Amino acid sequence: MHPHRLIFSALAALFLLPVAQAQDTVEVVPPPRSGSLERSPLALAATWIDDTYVKIVYGSPRKRGREIFGALVPYGEVWRTGANEATEITTTGDLNFGEHRLPAGTYSLFTIPYPDRWTIIVNRALGQWGAYEYNADLDLFRFDVPVRQTDKLYEGFTITFEQEGDSTFLYLRWDRTEVRIPIATAR
Repeated sequence: MHPHRLIFSALAALFLLPVAQAQDTVEVVPPPRSGSLERSPLALAATWIDDTYVKIVYGSPRKRGREIFGALVPYGEVWRTGANEATEITTTGDLNFGEHRLPAGTYSLFTIPYPDRWTIIVNRALGQWGAYEYNADLDLFRFDVPVRQTDKLYEGFTITFEQEGDSTFLYLRWDRTEVRIPIATAR
């Protein structure tokens, strides 16, 4: 083989190899506050829906190569929906949260993950560490939402508000799992 063809073939293979590999890789979404040195840093998701301000404060644990749902976060057990203190949601106005009315105020947000659905729990007790002292008698309401698998891998547990047309959704994502909760101002 002529030396120029050999060099050209080697260069072509070098440049085409990453393209071929990229088709088999998964996009990894960096976690909130990815520069933080904390293992599960505090994170915030916030939005305005009409004239109502809504924010969620949560600890964002990292996957770090671990199996998440059904292992680190067991199926069928109440989860703090993040790390460290229980996740808290604050709203300055009444909301329709899923199919329930959520009055203005601050609440704890717990979940119970299952392979095909999550139970979403809004609870009146605040300042709880984890779900160790969770008390179902203080639930404002609970409801189920379906689980969806994502094409992306979320390294850190992530909560976002996303606008889709005229609707706002609250997304909870970690690993390749997501749940979506419709929210709107109560009329």
